Amino acid sequence: MKYKKILVCDDDQGILEMLELLLEDDGYEVVLEPNSVNALKTIEREAPDLILLDIWMPMISGDQILRSLRDNRKTSSTPVLMYSASTDGKSIAESCGADSYISKPFDLTVLLDKIEELLQA
Repeated sequence: MKYKKILVCDDDQGILEMLELLLEDDGYEVVLEPNSVNALKTIEREAPDLILLDIWMPMISGDQILRSLRDNRKTSSTPVLMYSASTDGKSIAESCGADSYISKPFDLTVLLDKIEELLQA
């Protein structure tokens, strides 16, 4: 069985570690990218099956990263689940083409369900 690869891009080390534990425990291969500046290169190199992307990051925000992904033929169809603690996170995620959105702090069961849905779509 091929394990699905999920790339998590977030500048918060605590969230990266928590998601890594949660996702590996659920049987996923996990790639972490704490630096939004490197995100596009890492995504192209790793070719993940799904991307978890924080909206608010220093330097390059999640919505800028997602717009670039959608403009790139190689990554345009990769499912992206965005998340944020911001009240307008959902509208930002929708406006830049996210496949799904979850607000922080997230319910881990809901998060895993959304991941499963996106990977099966």
